[in-house]
Amino acid sequence: MKGTFWRWALAVVVTLGSLVWQRMSGPTYPARGTVSIGGQRVALTLQRSHTIDSDQPVTVRVPDAGVTAEIVWRRYPTSDPWQITELQREGQELRASLPKQPAAGKLEYQVRLRRGDEQAMFPSRPAVTRFRGDVPAWVLIPHIAAMFLGMLFATRAGVEALAPRGSANRFAWAALASFLVGGFMLGPAVQKFAFGEWWAGVPYGWDLTDNKTLLAVLAWIVAVWTLRGGRRARGTVLAAAVVTLGVFAIPHSAWGSQIDWAKVKQTTSDALRK
Repeated sequence: MKGTFWRWALAVVVTLGSLVWQRMSGPTYPARGTVSIGGQRVALTLQRSHTIDSDQPVTVRVPDAGVTAEIVWRRYPTSDPWQITELQREGQELRASLPKQPAAGKLEYQVRLRRGDEQAMFPSRPAVTRFRGDVPAWVLIPHIAAMFLGMLFATRAGVEALAPRGSANRFAWAALASFLVGGFMLGPAVQKFAFGEWWAGVPYGWDLTDNKTLLAVLAWIVAVWTLRGGRRARGTVLAAAVVTLGVFAIPHSAWGSQIDWAKVKQTTSDALRK
């Protein structure tokens, strides 16, 4: 009993750590930092994901009324001319917005603060924000739950495979079933709601989230196949667990769905500002 507890504890810690790493290292996690201007430190948080239903707000809290700011932005990835939008002061905050884009459309942008002749810019390299459709909670929550369980069972199977007398069979099957439900049943629905397509991985594209799921499922198909007939197949199970940890260590939404602007009708600067 004590051994079982510690195996589950280890699996939970590793799984939660992997989830936190994915989220915080991913390209949709807000860009945070500080700049110095006028002898004061100004903290900035720039969002890198927004819905297609509204413009994306950009807000900077700067009590010093002598500080002004502007957003420099353009579609990403393009060589479009940079657009400039002035932030308007509302009390202690400077506010503006980026124009909404179609699903999977991206903009790159920076905030430039000025006080007299002094100027500060954040971030040093433009932040990239991606627009997405709203995903209903009845799809998103089960998807997240199933993927979490898949990672948990996969890690638990790997821990069990390391035990001299461990039996990873039921955990391997649970991992495969969770990934099939979360990644191949609910995952495409999430992708469709958010970006307008059911599947953007191989063979249709290089969306890393879809391809990570595909690789994990293939690894566990091989693992459960080698477990047939009561075999222990410790090496194969451990390999599948390592593959799962490896692919899910890749930041969430990296190489995600992205509009090919060359295939989208060019819009004028006035239209972009709407």
